[in-house]
Amino acid sequence: MAAAAYLGIDIGTSGIRGCCIDGNANEICSHVIALDHHAVTGRKNEQDPERWLKHLDSLIMHLSLQCQRLKQPHQIFAIAIDGTSSTLIACKKDGFALSHALMYNDQQSQQQAEMISRYAPAESAVHGASSSLAKALFLLEKLPETEIFCHQADWLASSLTGHYGISDENNCLKLGYDSVTQSWPTWLQNNNENATLAKNLLPKVTSPGSKTGNVKPSLIDKYQLTGNCIVVAGTTDSNAAVLASGASQTGDAVTSLGSTLVIKVFSDKPLFEPRYGIYSHRLNGHWLVGGASNSGGSVLLQHFSQAQLDKMTPQLKPEQPTGLHYYPLPGTGERFPVNDVNKKNMTRPRPTSDVTFFQALLEGIADIEADGYKKLDELGCDLPTRIFTAGGGNKNAAWTRIRERATGAKIVNARHSEACYGSALLAKKGSLGT
Repeated sequence: MAAAAYLGIDIGTSGIRGCCIDGNANEICSHVIALDHHAVTGRKNEQDPERWLKHLDSLIMHLSLQCQRLKQPHQIFAIAIDGTSSTLIACKKDGFALSHALMYNDQQSQQQAEMISRYAPAESAVHGASSSLAKALFLLEKLPETEIFCHQADWLASSLTGHYGISDENNCLKLGYDSVTQSWPTWLQNNNENATLAKNLLPKVTSPGSKTGNVKPSLIDKYQLTGNCIVVAGTTDSNAAVLASGASQTGDAVTSLGSTLVIKVFSDKPLFEPRYGIYSHRLNGHWLVGGASNSGGSVLLQHFSQAQLDKMTPQLKPEQPTGLHYYPLPGTGERFPVNDVNKKNMTRPRPTSDVTFFQALLEGIADIEADGYKKLDELGCDLPTRIFTAGGGNKNAAWTRIRERATGAKIVNARHSEACYGSALLAKKGSLGT
């Protein structure tokens, strides 16, 4: 008899990734499919969701076969999907997509964002043209026949059950859902801006890791899943990456050292400060509070190639600070821990030694990370006791020592680096009904 496997799927900007874990949360197989490159034109960034379905089909088929061919055969028992935050589609009730998906960073909804700014509470996550709410109002104006709005993660998950109109509360945050009261606020239906969303257009909201339905019988047979295979509510891609890291309790934090610097802290209370881009998600019985700086790995690659960085890394001397006190930014403007659209990149004077310059950049980014945690502390979220690290920067031991000195916290490498593993944990959680 085949053992149970739990499938987590992460759909990002460049690819769709999946992995299966066993009952002990060990990863037993994984697969990735690259998404077709698409051009971003000005404020417009759209994708055809039908292409996602084709890749989802291929991914599940591949991973199901991998599970069956293991020395100890496994069969997929539960599936959870995470997706990019604020990626939205206008649909009919049966899930038929009326529009292309407006991606997480689509900025076409400028007029709608301006309207929202005049009536939405200041602490809400709906502000800005990239929010799900701004996109929903934009799509509704173009497509008044819209019957339901779906986010990327729940639209794909619903394609497996055939039941649309169910979403998780993390993806719904930027559509206006109030995670504190766990309800849709009345100002969505009552405002003076003619910018309302009727309740029937909004999804039913559930918590990440809760069962949303059973996989359709036709897909059970096609993919050779267990006969009672279920679909479990997912989350956003960044939250899934936090779950994958191993952070799980109050006082744990996660720093993602990717193109940008993102920090998230598990807290016992929520924190909302939109002027700093700080919002809170309810996740696994805690509040996940986070903010993102414009600084990060992209700054390093403006000055050096990856090969140059790899060559210089062993020559770093973290025990000998450069004293240069940089504030590295890829361009003008910062959002967190300083909210200043005119904030300038400060990486001068440049020393003659490339290694010293590289170390000064790392020290500058580490100081921004430390200031980010201090900002959260100032606003009522306690400093972390340990910081899990995800992204490419977690492989640099010298940078880790620099960061430990700057933050005063223990730096721990993420246990798993892929968001799909975090979604697999949610699938397992949902299958246990916890």
